[in-house]
Amino acid sequence: MSRTPDMLRALRHRNYRLWAGADFLSVAGTWMQVLGVNWLLLSISHSATSLGFGLFLQSLPTLLLAFAGGSLADRLPARPLVLTGQALHGLLALALAVIAFAGVQNVWPIYAVALLGGMVSALDGPALGRFGAEVVGPEDLSNGLALGSVISSGGRIIGMALAGALIPLTGTGTLFLLNGLSFAGVIAAVLCMRAGEMHPLPRARAAEVGITAGLRYISRTRWLLVLLGMAFVLGALGRNYQVTMAAMSEGPLAAGATGYGVLSVVFAVGAVLGGLYAASRPRLTFRILFAAALITSVGQAISGIVPGLLGFAVMLLPIAAAAVVLDTTVSTRAQLDTEPTMRGRVLAAQTMVGAASGAVGGPVLGMLCDTLGPREALVLAGVITTVVAFTAAVLLARSLGRTSPVAAAIVALRGPEGIRGIRGLRGVRRPSPAGPARRPAVSRSVRPGDAPRASRALPRPAVRRSARRIRPERALF
Repeated sequence: MSRTPDMLRALRHRNYRLWAGADFLSVAGTWMQVLGVNWLLLSISHSATSLGFGLFLQSLPTLLLAFAGGSLADRLPARPLVLTGQALHGLLALALAVIAFAGVQNVWPIYAVALLGGMVSALDGPALGRFGAEVVGPEDLSNGLALGSVISSGGRIIGMALAGALIPLTGTGTLFLLNGLSFAGVIAAVLCMRAGEMHPLPRARAAEVGITAGLRYISRTRWLLVLLGMAFVLGALGRNYQVTMAAMSEGPLAAGATGYGVLSVVFAVGAVLGGLYAASRPRLTFRILFAAALITSVGQAISGIVPGLLGFAVMLLPIAAAAVVLDTTVSTRAQLDTEPTMRGRVLAAQTMVGAASGAVGGPVLGMLCDTLGPREALVLAGVITTVVAFTAAVLLARSLGRTSPVAAAIVALRGPEGIRGIRGLRGVRRPSPAGPARRPAVSRSVRPGDAPRASRALPRPAVRRSARRIRPERALF
């Protein structure tokens, strides 16, 4: 009997296979709609400003309502929320199809649909995240997330290609109609999943529900704050490559629209390679996270120096791959190392950070490109994100119990294999593969990556009510 390769181990789950197929269909349809909406707005208004305003309306609800969606996801069963959200998205896509086929020459109905779509996405996004975790289970969650990034990249490429082919032939209405039908496929896949093979997460108790409880939990989880802070800075200054690729193509590279298309394809290929690498790893640790952060940051600085279109494209490949690994690892650690009852609100915070980094980083990078030049902007942003990545490594390691900043940086960047050579440093011990040490431990709150410190003189104390119990195999640095 053939054994599923480790890179594809999440596909052993029947429910995940259904989820992956539905995800590919949905992503392809979504990108068809994205290009269709952009083209429809431009054809009606002949203004790039109207296009930007439509994108703003679609992303605004994420900043305002994502935490409310996270609270709902932690309180209610995930499957009904997912089905409701997909049905609403399908209806909105069909509404766009009606607008396009009717030949409406007014942007406001499109703006209204964009705003409503953003509201639905903000409210059902955390439920989708929780449901995805329940489909695959904690052991294969990181692999499922990595394969999901590959599926999303593939769906994006297919969706954009189909949109480019269909717009001249049938117009934008067909794109919206196909996207609406894709949500029917997602609903069918969810309904076909076997309840007995799900891995349900515990729902929040009465005292844990609400936005305030979620904010309180995140604010006192220092390592998570460090992670989200680093994700924001790197996302704002190091991940808005749609801006810098366009500026480089138009300016120093003198490659025009053709060069911009080539760079976009290279970036998409790098994203697929990054997803495959992440899927091949048995665990996505903090070591991998900071390695990916440094590759994207240093690579961005170097990309501002290398000459020619070919050199810039070569630098884009590892940057795109590392960016996907970084995103997947942040999502994995944020989900596995936090309370399951807070999963929806943690995912909401991560979504808000992503939306905020895009909203802030795009204009900032554009301004830097206009004032300093595209090359100088890349170098400056790369240096800043490199410093932030190193700082986050030290802060994260210290928040997990490492008291020496130098030792913290070494542990963060070298990982479990590097701990052997510095075991004499205080607070640095390698977690045992068999589980926590059996010796009594000093009372303290357990954090991701912590290993118990032995003390022969003290008996085992009662665990604090607020302490989290993280299994060592999930919390490797």
